[in-house]
Amino acid sequence: MPANLMTKSQMKKLAEQASGIGQPGGDARVKEITNRLLFRLMQVIDECDVSMEEFWAGVGFIAQTAKNNEFGLLVPGVALEHFLDLRLDEADKKAGIKGGTLRTIEGPLYVAGAPLSKGEARMDDGTDPGEPFVIEGRVQGEDGNIIAGAIVDIWHANSKGGYSFIDGEQAPYNLRRRIETDEKGGYLARSIVPNGYGCPPESCTRMAMNALGRHAERPAHVHFFISAPGYRKLTTQFNFTGDKYLYSDFAFGTREELVVTLERVTDSAAIRNAGFNRPFAKATFDVTLTKERAGAPKTEVAREHVMAA
Repeated sequence: MPANLMTKSQMKKLAEQASGIGQPGGDARVKEITNRLLFRLMQVIDECDVSMEEFWAGVGFIAQTAKNNEFGLLVPGVALEHFLDLRLDEADKKAGIKGGTLRTIEGPLYVAGAPLSKGEARMDDGTDPGEPFVIEGRVQGEDGNIIAGAIVDIWHANSKGGYSFIDGEQAPYNLRRRIETDEKGGYLARSIVPNGYGCPPESCTRMAMNALGRHAERPAHVHFFISAPGYRKLTTQFNFTGDKYLYSDFAFGTREELVVTLERVTDSAAIRNAGFNRPFAKATFDVTLTKERAGAPKTEVAREHVMAA
């Protein structure tokens, strides 16, 4: 069939009818968003001459993605999660908020309830032969004053790119910890250097990336939630210099200001003081939180997470 068979007025009228515009009852916000989505989807179908087969193949893809519980991968893969962060950045600017550590995507693999400790924690269970790793830093406010008692929630993959609760190979909460900052605002985590990961070979997300001519790989990274009373919650992560996929992360999680260079520590005294028996890698990641204030965009996001079994 040829493209552009329908007039905009025809599509607008149909979208309004389907979304209940002008009808009593229902949720006004849901109606507005549904109406706009339907109208724009109808425009794409008509402008691109989407065939019946293509349309229903798309519906089937969405259904399979939901069945696989993959939207947490697909959404960042098509840049929507990064778009939400960029939009929140702009909202912060308009509210006069500046000076905090940059946010970036949460990703799909957070699990609540990780063990909590004061000041420092060992994140791994000792079974991973990967390179020993120390992550340390300080949490402060926009004014530079330290924030004691902040909660630094950290999670990352193992040396094979797998996450506990996800890969079926690791102990519960392996490489997942919450650390309360000490009186100097500091935190320290002993762990192993994570590897990046790719979407499963048969996943809908990888299928979509293949169709777009893109890869479905993530560089190595470490996730953070940082929160403290009176401050806005921060969702962020850091990546490592030199990673093959650093600047082509399929999930659009890399931000230049959040890239760290690992220090390789080989001094025997430093190795002993760190609690290791062999050379280790070290990363310093200091965090600046912004204060809660009237008119500040919300940063605490209610969303579905992986449940601890």
